[in-house]
Amino acid sequence: MYFKTLKKIVGLIGFKLIEKNFIKNERIINSRSIFNTKYLLKKIFLNFKIEYLIQIGANDGLRFDELNQFIKNKKPKSILVEPIKVYCDELKKNYSSYKNVFIENSAISTDSNKTDGYLYKVSNKFLNNYDDHVLGINSFDKNHLSKHGVKSSHIIKEEVNMISIKFLLNKYNIKKLDLLFVDAEGYDGNIIIDFLDNSNLKPIIIFEYIHINNKIIKELITKLDNKNFLYFKLNENLVCFPEEKVDLIL
Repeated sequence: MYFKTLKKIVGLIGFKLIEKNFIKNERIINSRSIFNTKYLLKKIFLNFKIEYLIQIGANDGLRFDELNQFIKNKKPKSILVEPIKVYCDELKKNYSSYKNVFIENSAISTDSNKTDGYLYKVSNKFLNNYDDHVLGINSFDKNHLSKHGVKSSHIIKEEVNMISIKFLLNKYNIKKLDLLFVDAEGYDGNIIIDFLDNSNLKPIIIFEYIHINNKIIKELITKLDNKNFLYFKLNENLVCFPEEKVDLIL
């Protein structure tokens, strides 16, 4: 009774409550579902010739990383982007013997004139207060960390190098791209929009959509439609195929 009354009150001011059971059930089912991101990537690497890929938000290359085994086993030319220096150093170590891998220690920004900025992250001295997931939630938005339960006093800023997606493509002379994989903690939509606006490349695109602002996701969906992408959601990701390639995966 209390929950129903609260839902009505919250609804009147333009918000909506989501039951905790729904969120918990989603996580349990997604974690055990046979149709998950790893399964999809197996199908993609089996059915498509993935020769060139970009991963934005690569972290250390191991923690919660779905692409690691495919990059190492299939050996596509891989541009891995990670802005936080300590994780980028670990990333370099984890791929040190792979000549197909190129590491970019930068954050991707939609402002091509901006070369430096800040990301918010959990201070090293407080990492033990949280689960491993906090190592991967570094963000331009301090509130993003707060939404994950991080105390404000545990959050610090780290200065990072910033480049645009267009600069990244030019720097590594990317003329062909088969897979673009983005996990940018809420900034994913901005990056994909910028990519679609500044490139004629049509890779398979996979990105985390759950933290993206609604206004940005609406704009992004319109651009995907206009570029003739077909898409579906899988767990917390949106998977986008160029229309001409979709028959190979369905």
